[in-house]
Amino acid sequence: MTSTTEQPVLIDMAGSIATLTLNRPAKLNALNYATIDALQRHLDAIERDEAVRIVILTGAGEKAFSAGADIAGFSLSVEAGVTTAMREFVGRGQALTRRIENFPKPVIAAVNGLAFGGGCEIVEACPLAIASEHARFAKPEINLGFPPTFGGTQRLPRHVGRKRALQLILTGDPISAEDAVQIGLINEIVPASRLLTRTRQLAATILGKSAAAVSACLASVTRGINLSIDEGLAVEASQFAQLAHSSDVREGISAFLERRPAHFSGR
Repeated sequence: MTSTTEQPVLIDMAGSIATLTLNRPAKLNALNYATIDALQRHLDAIERDEAVRIVILTGAGEKAFSAGADIAGFSLSVEAGVTTAMREFVGRGQALTRRIENFPKPVIAAVNGLAFGGGCEIVEACPLAIASEHARFAKPEINLGFPPTFGGTQRLPRHVGRKRALQLILTGDPISAEDAVQIGLINEIVPASRLLTRTRQLAATILGKSAAAVSACLASVTRGINLSIDEGLAVEASQFAQLAHSSDVREGISAFLERRPAHFSGR
């Protein structure tokens, strides 16, 4: 039997919430290929599991959410040539952040420590993020001689603006959790002792909503943010059309008119 110390990603199921924990604390939860592949497998299983509605993603230990890509591992791919590096390193990393970004269920990052490089790019891909006061964020790839490769040159400017993103990308300098919340990289900061409690509270609030509506909101925002306003409005209208005759919409309207809490079925 594989012990928890040998598993790169731990999963804990509690009701409708699945918590995924990057489990390489001795390596500051650096993203080696085994970790990336394990995350993908867990997300595949969670997507198929109708009982799970929300994912919390965090890191083991007190120091790091994730220090980014495992340099020792990906350096071997670089040495093997461009084709291998693109397939094993860049392709893998981009596929993971794209999967998180497009996941039909909310993925909330609970950032317990430093989130550098690929770790920061995972935070960028998550639709929601809460950080402890000890968290720090950085884009240090420039110090290794290359740009961010897990989507950071594309998502960060969209989230925080071109100039703020380029300052982080071109300097590699870390920023505090306070700076990260000011620029919109994360949603809020809490004491480290309350990080998972607060993240679960946010998850519980979302669980009170219609699962179908939550998924439609995620799809509308994620797809529409990179489109023109007219194209984005068409995406929004399409998502509404798919739900207009659902039981949840009828229940939501009835509950509002009857001045009572809504009880959604997810249909």
